[in-house]
Amino acid sequence: MTVLAVEGQSDGIVDASLQTKSPQKTRSQAPSQESPLKVEKTDPAPVPGTKATETSGAAGSASPARAASSASKPKPAAKEEAPAASKSAKVSGQRQGFKLNEFVVYPAHGVGQIVAIEEQEVAGFRLELFVISFSKDKMTLRVPTSKVAGVGMRKISDPDTAKRSLDILGGRARVKRTMWSRRAQEYETKINSGDITAIAEVVRDLYRSEAQPEQSYSERQLYEAALDRMVREIAAVQKSNEIDALKAIEAQLQKTHARQAKAASSEAADPEIEEAA
Repeated sequence: MTVLAVEGQSDGIVDASLQTKSPQKTRSQAPSQESPLKVEKTDPAPVPGTKATETSGAAGSASPARAASSASKPKPAAKEEAPAASKSAKVSGQRQGFKLNEFVVYPAHGVGQIVAIEEQEVAGFRLELFVISFSKDKMTLRVPTSKVAGVGMRKISDPDTAKRSLDILGGRARVKRTMWSRRAQEYETKINSGDITAIAEVVRDLYRSEAQPEQSYSERQLYEAALDRMVREIAAVQKSNEIDALKAIEAQLQKTHARQAKAASSEAADPEIEEAA
């Protein structure tokens, strides 16, 4: 009996333990059975800091891409400097004895005016240039300031030199008895020398009055070239216009020719007087 009671009690205990413990086990196991279902149906709640970590991770992953894209994109090149022609900077003052707005004589082109002194980069070298305007020829010439002596550029003549050139026109023409081609070459050399006295000699030798035979085409060309050079310089020296300078030159030439014609006529009349005597 004792054994049975014990067994009964043990069964009771077992039953009691089953009755008391089985609900706890079902309660404790219920969430564990339902939690996997909840995990499958809904996303887990975000843990603080997780989103920031993911965002920073995304930013971190994006930053290399951006860096790569920025590296792949060519950087905009620095603005290139302006061409050498437009890289000129105007300067003021006096250079090599010449100043701004001064009239000068360039041998190959005659009288011009310095309208600017500028710096310009040419073939990687920085040059300082005189900008000379020849308004009548509608031409602009740029001469390096360091080369003015080599090209023969000079200041316009002083008043005394200009007067001496006018006096040369009053002399007798000196025409060499040589071939015209050689004389033409000599005249052209005098014209391009830029020397006003030499140019006056060409004007004197090639001048023809109305009573004299007409000039040939080449003579006329050389005469007009020499006359134009002389007129421009006389006008610049006298600070007058070219029309007045031309009138002064032509008046001197005509006066000289009239004097020479009178002397020639008087010489021709002398033999007749002697014969009559």
